[in-house]
Amino acid sequence: MKIVAFIIVALLVLCAAAVLRLVWKRNILGWLWSYLRRDWAIARPPAGTTKHVMFCFVDHYEPMWAAADYETEVARVARWRSEYPRLCASHRDADGRPPVHSFFYPEEEYRREHMDALVELCRMELGEIDVHLHHHDDTEAGLREKLQRFTSLLVRDHDALPVDAVTGQPRWGFIHGNWSLDNSHPSGEMCGVDNELIVLREEGCYADFTLPAAPDPCQTRTINSIYYATDVADQPKSHDRGRRARVGGDGSGDMLLIQGPLGLRWDSRKFGILPRIENADVRTSSPPTPERIDAWIRTGIHVEGRPEWIFVKVHTHGTQERDMDTLLGPAMDRAFSHLESRYNDGREWKLHYVSAREAYNIVKAAEAGLAGDPGQHRDYLIPRPAYAPRTAQVS
Repeated sequence: MKIVAFIIVALLVLCAAAVLRLVWKRNILGWLWSYLRRDWAIARPPAGTTKHVMFCFVDHYEPMWAAADYETEVARVARWRSEYPRLCASHRDADGRPPVHSFFYPEEEYRREHMDALVELCRMELGEIDVHLHHHDDTEAGLREKLQRFTSLLVRDHDALPVDAVTGQPRWGFIHGNWSLDNSHPSGEMCGVDNELIVLREEGCYADFTLPAAPDPCQTRTINSIYYATDVADQPKSHDRGRRARVGGDGSGDMLLIQGPLGLRWDSRKFGILPRIENADVRTSSPPTPERIDAWIRTGIHVEGRPEWIFVKVHTHGTQERDMDTLLGPAMDRAFSHLESRYNDGREWKLHYVSAREAYNIVKAAEAGLAGDPGQHRDYLIPRPAYAPRTAQVS
């Protein structure tokens, strides 16, 4: 009996060690306590209240991914231009709008012909364009130069960003390459600018859409939230904590962050035991199943005081061949159908396909105390660009 007891204890110790190793390796400890406490304070709307789902799909859209040759770049962009309209043709939300894809395009990968193809999708109201940036060992001056040059080009040559009516400054959402917003990678790599939140705000960024980043070490302790971060200029990762956006709030802070759902997938377990990370990433290895969609919505990300407006922001890397069959094919078609059948009955639920810009506008409308149907507030503060044809210019 002693030998049996010893074997059992040894197995339990080995299992515990394996769990701890996985938790450490996958950088779960930083946000696990927040997940267990559910400290984003899920609130439930009163019975009988219509709940509205804002479904926002953001894309780290990188035509040059994996140092592709030019022909591969062109083929990737052409596939989106050809197949995405067909995918969306039979899908509509409560406002009669088709799905909309927010293309966060990398500054360092710009080609006029690729942007022109995306602008055509935007004219069909199937997409909008925002800013993505990979940079390393950068400076404040270098960052400002990149952002000013790229956003001005997008306005001047493509009419692809909104412009402030008073200042003429381009307005845009942001996703940081390699997740390293505000120099947040522990190695100090893939950014370099400790006051990045301030720089982004001053250069026209209205909100950041980078997170969640798990299992990357850049993941913040704050999860499943819409919140404001104040930059501590000489310290990295100032957005690790912040103040939740709330009805009647003053919106103070250097950057608004709109996060996607993060947690543990108890319905999908490694070795049948350990739950996998749910990080709102959509790809072939993590398709948008009905079970995942339901879990995203149950997370209940919202502006404090407006729990009936639920924000579901998911992300992908849309130009990677291994995932395009999922993103442009039957799996995504089934996902849209599930959203429309389960969350758009007009009484208990209404579905709204929103761009990153529209999500921001609806957040600000909630803060201002507006209620009712959020679909009315898609252009509340920042209008949609016209994507009007532009005369080609040398950039």
